[in-house]
Amino acid sequence: MPISENSSPHSFLPGFLFSCSSTRSLALDRLLRRNRSSLAPRASSPVDRPPNVGSPPDPFVARAPREPGKIELYSPLYYAACTAGGIASCGLTHMAVTPLDLVKCNMQIDPFKYKSITSGFGVLLREQGLRGLFKGWVPTLLGYSAQGACKFGFYEFFKKYYSDIAGPEYAAKYKTLIYLAGSASAEVIADVALCPMEAVKVRVQTQPGFARGLLDGFPKLVKSEGALGLYKGLVPLWGRQIPYTMMKFASFETIVELIYKHVIPTPKDQCSKPLQLGVSFAGGYIAGVFCAVVSHPADNLVSFLNNAKGATVGDAIKKLGLWGLFTRGLPLRIVMIGTLTGAQWGIYDAFKVFVGLPTTGGVAPAAPSEHSKES
Repeated sequence: MPISENSSPHSFLPGFLFSCSSTRSLALDRLLRRNRSSLAPRASSPVDRPPNVGSPPDPFVARAPREPGKIELYSPLYYAACTAGGIASCGLTHMAVTPLDLVKCNMQIDPFKYKSITSGFGVLLREQGLRGLFKGWVPTLLGYSAQGACKFGFYEFFKKYYSDIAGPEYAAKYKTLIYLAGSASAEVIADVALCPMEAVKVRVQTQPGFARGLLDGFPKLVKSEGALGLYKGLVPLWGRQIPYTMMKFASFETIVELIYKHVIPTPKDQCSKPLQLGVSFAGGYIAGVFCAVVSHPADNLVSFLNNAKGATVGDAIKKLGLWGLFTRGLPLRIVMIGTLTGAQWGIYDAFKVFVGLPTTGGVAPAAPSEHSKES
């Protein structure tokens, strides 16, 4: 006889069991119902049910962004994350130091009017007000966001690419050369993205009355000098940025490695994330001081050429002199670039930590093996 889900135990037990007292019968009835309910299959709750058992995975459910292992190292998503981190680190930091950059550029162009950092700020405040200190912030934000995307994204790509060409033994032996080659290759591409916005920024910041910002400055510059005029400062920009970036990345990697080796007794993978980010900022600041010194002559050339129509490198050297080329505006640039570079590495590595990636430098992450790629 088939047993119904709602059948009473009395309907299928022998009759002699019901000859006992009503109390015993009621207790037996409860016991049988409890046992039957414990044996019956339960509808599993979302908490009890193992993930993706019995049903296909939901393609719209994403894992938490900080879940370890979310992004595979050296995958397309890894390089995309590095690119996004570069946008945030370079665009935001350069925009934040626009007042310093504005004073620096004017000191380079007109040292008689802008004689020092303090007097330079005073002149700008008297003539243009507080709002004038942020003149050119839009082309700065857009230009250096594009540059940061290419700089950090392609650096990670070329570093891995050149390491694979060299092989594990030579990549470890000549790692500094790998850093230098990877950063130089990345910066060549990054400056092509930066150059048009840099040309507009310098013209807006150093020529009173030229334009209020990007919207009117960009078409005005194209109209007066043509589209190629946007790239007039590309070669000097390469001369400034390539040595700067080579120093920025190679010295940062070396400094961070030395900090973990000689200053912090704990291995990097056992250090807390805040401590690792502190190391990134410190290493970036020290690297930024070296960057400022190495790239400063070319920085003076870029400012001079973008400000003077038809000027040449020879004209700049003749007017500024070799000593002025190396020293004019240098103290301010050391402060600016040191802070800027430290903040960039801090933001970049903070973003990498946020998406579940290791911070840069110290211990190079091992490349994925063929077995891990296939699994």
